[in-house]
Amino acid sequence: MTVISTNTTANTALLYLNKNAAAQSQDIAQLSSGSRITSAKDDSSGLAIATGMKADASVLQQAQTNLSNGTAVLNTADGALSNISDILTRMKTLTAQAQSGSSSTADLSYINAEYSQLKTEIDDIAKNTTFNGTALLDGTSAYSTGVAFMVGTSSSDTIAVQLNGADTTTLGVGAVPIDNATDAASEMNALDNAITQISTDRANVGATLSRLSFRSDVINTSIQNLDAAKSAITDTDIAATQSKFSSDQTLTTAAISALSDANQMNQSILKLLQ
Repeated sequence: MTVISTNTTANTALLYLNKNAAAQSQDIAQLSSGSRITSAKDDSSGLAIATGMKADASVLQQAQTNLSNGTAVLNTADGALSNISDILTRMKTLTAQAQSGSSSTADLSYINAEYSQLKTEIDDIAKNTTFNGTALLDGTSAYSTGVAFMVGTSSSDTIAVQLNGADTTTLGVGAVPIDNATDAASEMNALDNAITQISTDRANVGATLSRLSFRSDVINTSIQNLDAAKSAITDTDIAATQSKFSSDQTLTTAAISALSDANQMNQSILKLLQ
């Protein structure tokens, strides 16, 4: 039926023009953003999954920072414990020197003076070794019972860093002066125990450092896998999208041309009335 009041052909052409133009607009959005999902309507379930992955990756990035902080704490403590171990070794040497029968009273006083200074230095190291304002080796801070570092995506996924006190009272040395052979022998035995304790503490620090290092590798792998999975869901295939854009652009151009021709049809029909 031939009519002039309703141009159904033009309406059909306009419908396809709008459809093709919308597809072309979406193609441009994906190409410019690099993302396949530019709005929730594009893939609501994919968006939800990708958002969860993004959150997990962000938490793991912070966990990696937490691991770095924990590693720094342990390295700081280990450096101090190493110095204390060296001092204890020197103190043991002094106790052996004090037990020499050839040492005079004056010699013993000089030996004891150095011994006393070294004892004070150990206490100063234990007191002043800190990280972010918190003492590490004084035996009274939070590290003496253990500080938890979150190293995963769950608040229960933690690694505890525990550090024993390393002052002379805790180590049991320096209780008496070494101005005589008897007290020097007693202190030598105490120093043996202290050196063993410091060695054990350093071994524990090293073990925890090893654990943190392996956990860091695990987190890095997890972050890479999450990024890859999120990319597979959200990132657009540039080549495929560009090809689709070219096709949609051609269809849009064709629809514009068809709409123009359809609009001319009424003018042709009017000639029948002339």
